[in-house]
Amino acid sequence: MNFEVLDPGLAEYAPAMHSALDPVLDAHLNPSLLQNVELDPEGVALEALPVQESVHIMEGVYSELHSVVAEVGVPVSVSHFDLHEEMLWVGSHGGHATSFFGPALERYSSFQVNGSDDIRQIQSLENGILFLTKNNLKYMARGGLIIFDYLLDESEDMHSLLLTDSSTLLVGGLQSHILEIDLNTVQETQKYAVETPGVTIMRQTNRFFFCGHTSGRVSLRDLRTFKVEHEFDAFSGSLSDFDVHGNLLATCGFSSRLTGLACDRFLKVYDLRMMRAITPLQVHVDPAFLRFIPTYTSRLAIISQSGQCQFCEPTGLANPADIFHVNPVGPLLMTFDVSASKQALAFGDSEGCVHLWTDSPEPSFNPYSRETEFALPCLVDSLPPLDWSQDLLPLSLIPVPLTTDTLLSDWPAANSAPAPRRAPPVDAEILRTMKKVGFIGYAPNPRTRLRNQIPYRLKESDSEFDSFSQVTESPIGREEEPHRHMVSKKYRKVTIKYSKLGLEDFDFKHYNKTLFAGLEPHIPNAYCNCMIQVLYFLEPVRCLIQNHLCQKEFCLACELGFLFHMLDLSRGDPCQGSNFLRAFRTIPEASALGLILADSDEASGKGNLARLIQRWNRFILTQLHQDLQELEVPQAYRGAGGSFCSSGDSVIGQLFSCEMENCSLCRCGSETVRASSTLLFTLSYPEDKTGKNCDFAQVLKRSICLEQNTQAWCDNCEKYQPTIQTRNICHLPDILVINCEVNSLKEADFWRMQAEVAFKIAIKKHGGEISKNKEFALADWKELGSPESMLMCPSIEELKNVWLPFSIRMKMTKNKGLDVCNWTDGDEMQWGPARAEEEHGVYVYDLMATVVHILDSRTGGSLVAHIKVGETYHQRKEGVTHQQWYLFNDFLIEPIDKHEAVQFDMNWKVPAILYYIKRNLNSKYNLNIKNPIEASVLLAEASLARKQRKTHTTFIPLMLNEMPQVGDLVGLDAEFVTLNEEEAELRSDGTKSTIKPSQMSVARITCVRGQGPNEGIPFIDDYISTQEQVVDYLTQYSGIKPGDLDAKISSKHLTTLKSTYLKLRFLIDIGVKFVGHGLQKDFRVINLMVPKDQVLDTVYLFHMPRKRMISLRFLAWYFLDLKIQGETHDSIEDARTALQLYRKYLELSKNGTEPESFHKVLKGLYEKGRKMDWKVPEPEGQTSPKNTAVFSSVLAL
Repeated sequence: MNFEVLDPGLAEYAPAMHSALDPVLDAHLNPSLLQNVELDPEGVALEALPVQESVHIMEGVYSELHSVVAEVGVPVSVSHFDLHEEMLWVGSHGGHATSFFGPALERYSSFQVNGSDDIRQIQSLENGILFLTKNNLKYMARGGLIIFDYLLDESEDMHSLLLTDSSTLLVGGLQSHILEIDLNTVQETQKYAVETPGVTIMRQTNRFFFCGHTSGRVSLRDLRTFKVEHEFDAFSGSLSDFDVHGNLLATCGFSSRLTGLACDRFLKVYDLRMMRAITPLQVHVDPAFLRFIPTYTSRLAIISQSGQCQFCEPTGLANPADIFHVNPVGPLLMTFDVSASKQALAFGDSEGCVHLWTDSPEPSFNPYSRETEFALPCLVDSLPPLDWSQDLLPLSLIPVPLTTDTLLSDWPAANSAPAPRRAPPVDAEILRTMKKVGFIGYAPNPRTRLRNQIPYRLKESDSEFDSFSQVTESPIGREEEPHRHMVSKKYRKVTIKYSKLGLEDFDFKHYNKTLFAGLEPHIPNAYCNCMIQVLYFLEPVRCLIQNHLCQKEFCLACELGFLFHMLDLSRGDPCQGSNFLRAFRTIPEASALGLILADSDEASGKGNLARLIQRWNRFILTQLHQDLQELEVPQAYRGAGGSFCSSGDSVIGQLFSCEMENCSLCRCGSETVRASSTLLFTLSYPEDKTGKNCDFAQVLKRSICLEQNTQAWCDNCEKYQPTIQTRNICHLPDILVINCEVNSLKEADFWRMQAEVAFKIAIKKHGGEISKNKEFALADWKELGSPESMLMCPSIEELKNVWLPFSIRMKMTKNKGLDVCNWTDGDEMQWGPARAEEEHGVYVYDLMATVVHILDSRTGGSLVAHIKVGETYHQRKEGVTHQQWYLFNDFLIEPIDKHEAVQFDMNWKVPAILYYIKRNLNSKYNLNIKNPIEASVLLAEASLARKQRKTHTTFIPLMLNEMPQVGDLVGLDAEFVTLNEEEAELRSDGTKSTIKPSQMSVARITCVRGQGPNEGIPFIDDYISTQEQVVDYLTQYSGIKPGDLDAKISSKHLTTLKSTYLKLRFLIDIGVKFVGHGLQKDFRVINLMVPKDQVLDTVYLFHMPRKRMISLRFLAWYFLDLKIQGETHDSIEDARTALQLYRKYLELSKNGTEPESFHKVLKGLYEKGRKMDWKVPEPEGQTSPKNTAVFSSVLAL
């Protein structure tokens, strides 16, 4: 820095500003470090040790290329070559990290990681660098910004870390356990116990985890369970280093001698195929570090702390001639690392110097490194070019200095004339609907322009302002837009319009006139609604899932079965999968696969929904397969404990699994066959994209019987060789699931082109018989019943954008081949309906569902499903027997023509998933549903709370002689907490519009006996434990306090949601009648569907049409002379009060036989409520209305 331009008095302090780096002032500086070092005369810190130009690097022989000072006088503790960029990272004993770019070791970044502890290991990731210190794991960007800082327990002493995959990390140290940390959630997910403490080195291969212990042992652990598979006792003293390559494990360390520990010059080498030691390798240096450097051979590099390095083969003899010397500045080498390309070696010494040795003059650290991002230069002198032809270009892009001089644009009045643009006329719709209050007019927004923005016509020739790209004032509750859009109305993203009453006055019947149930879309990650409907309408899957019940708290199969039960009970009302999606969010694999969307990404449509739903499809099938493989527990759910045992293949596996043989043929002639299975297939499109006809069956066969050339290991050649890998089918699945993988324009163009070719072929095939529409003359209708009319000619509209067949025929050949062809109605007429089943190995698959990605720039897109609903569903819902295609768009359900299910206009309707099922599939499986929930769920169970005592119990569980029967009364009340606040906006007319309702979670459920000697005594009073963050406990209204739902500190009877859900499901299935106040909202949040004849809601019992709803507190005061809900609400009190109100209702209405007299009671209730402003008087105020003349006269009636 040039200090002369500053205050002259500062120049004398310039050296002091760099005292920490000034070699003259550092007492610990080694004088040898200053040899051949030139200091910058302007005072800049020491950057590097220059290498003389005469240094010559021989190809294939490692020689020193550069040396550089990381931190003067501070020992280097660890070095690491970046796996993604051409960078070398160095950590010091002072907790400082420094990075160097390229072979020239140019300083890139330097920052402090820890203030007191040394850096013990460095690991590079795609987005940053992981630094491990004694009890801290820090993830930082390459520039030094902190991404996360994870503090471990103070008693931990960590030494090693291992990245097992892109988001999972193992951390080990001197303690007796190894931690598994999820990098996505930054949480500890597992703690593995280690029999031999002191894990200082960890490595991984495709077979084992390798853990090196301070005791001199190396343990081999299973990749999935982390259990010890084998153990080598390498050295009697301690382990210094080890490395693994291929089938060899090489170790170096210290042996115990009489005088103490001595460095052992014998390297212990082990063969991992036979799990035994081979001949030890004697070397001529004291080994401290070793690495395999497999370039031409599997040679080892052995490094001593004094700077000697020897190369040798692990199974040969060491030659003293292969020793070269590293000249460290300090007395000892502290660290050693090898680049991924094996072209560079890095050494760090005890004086803070880093030495780079390479085998070529211009080495690269990685085979494929991405471009490194450097700091942007100053952009003051390089402004972006401005396109003056754009009328809307903002002139504010030109920086203007602050000046008091007259600007060039400030023309004198003589040379300019003011010409303001006139405001456009007010919209005629606004003038028509305007209501005047005084001199102010109010009108609803016609939603034709942006809020508070009026566009001006820049030119007279401009066309009418286009509102296509405009967004209405509220993104929720849009009416039909004034413009025409290419996306058909029924395919657009549907949203719910909320009012003061929430969803009570929203007309779902307008969107769904069938008796099938839709799914609500406002829940986080509800993008999978369409796939839930597809699984539901697969009859074997529906029955299988509903028969499943296990002990896991968050089991997707159980939650999906509960949701299917709701869909069965619904008569056209929409359901919501809140409990299923809650369990879905807790599964680590879902988060690792990126299936959990943030609310902002879901609302804006940033995620690629097509890829997302295809990943979700694979995930749900795999997860259900795993859940159903576990042995079903015969009794009902009784908590989180219990054990499972494998029961072989699951029914999901029988339905979806396809057994295959993967053959790998090496060019040496060696063939390897491996059996495997898959639950779905992914379409693989041909490389040739010419306009020739390519049947869907051909592409499907290519995708199933996949053949590809790839590099693979050959046991015969003992190296990686080009191999031909083929896939042969051994057994076809009953349900064929296909991911279309139309993720780019290339695949979309292929579908579009094949649809055009298929359209031309269909036109030629039918000749002039194709009609433009589906209208028929009267004579045509008379002939429709004849057999000749069964093959009806399609219309032109039905043939457009169609490439997908409704049926496909598959035949297994004797040599394990597969024949696939399209199967049409004409083939059915020609060969007969039973032809496909007569011949062995021939199957016909019918299209059952297509999941489609709707491209809509206004809403971010959505997912819908076309589903062919079978006869059994229509029989249960509508009492008729037929099949029909339906469109399922969340809560919009509409019958469609079958051709619409296979028509894909690639401009806005892109296929994502296809489901084909075998003919007569249902006859192969048992479709009986047996309710797996037993009465034992109502018996006593242990609380999850650690501090819960019997003295705190607020309920008495049911005895065996008290089990509820059909028609028994049960008082019910539930309390809730808020997980997400409501999102709303205030419109220009002053009204409030709810964009997204608050997300509630049930926190307490109480059930009270409704009859018998113990009437009014609760038998369920469960507080529901939640793992999600609570935003508001709503203590004033719920009585729930912070800590009540925490198992560590709660004194309440704490259970899981699944446990209490099963109790309520049992009560519903047994046929009890629930009595409560506002039960509709309670059941909605609990996510239960209760038949209407089993609900007795006092809100509606004491309600007059077109009048307000009355609170439970006012009803209790008016009819029962009770003062409830004083400071907070209590669910036991509310449930008991609702029961008493129902008894009072029966008394006043004479069991419902005198509605007119009860109507007069309600009339008196509303009159009293208006006088009291619906407020209950204080205790010293008015007496109960039961003592007044009004109430007495009402009772007399």
